[in-house]
Amino acid sequence: QGHCAFTMNLERLPNEEKLTLCRKYYLGGFALLPFLWFVNVVWFFKEAFIKPPFTEQTQIKSYVKRSALGLLFWVSVLTTWITIYQHFRAQWGE
Repeated sequence: QGHCAFTMNLERLPNEEKLTLCRKYYLGGFALLPFLWFVNVVWFFKEAFIKPPFTEQTQIKSYVKRSALGLLFWVSVLTTWITIYQHFRAQWGE
């Protein structure tokens, strides 16, 4: 077997439901929950880019790409903030 339980369930879902779920995770990322974008990219990458073409694949691919861009943006913002904070925290504390 070797598959995690969710992957098995995801494979059993009809493509329409996969698209709906992917869209919900994409939109959820805008609620300041960028972890949902990470989950979206990880869970739906195979559906979007590896599986043989199916009707909903183009939309899923779009959500996965946009989730990856949103995640990259948040990682950049957080990394920048952490770097600035670590550099100036002693001065700010005075």
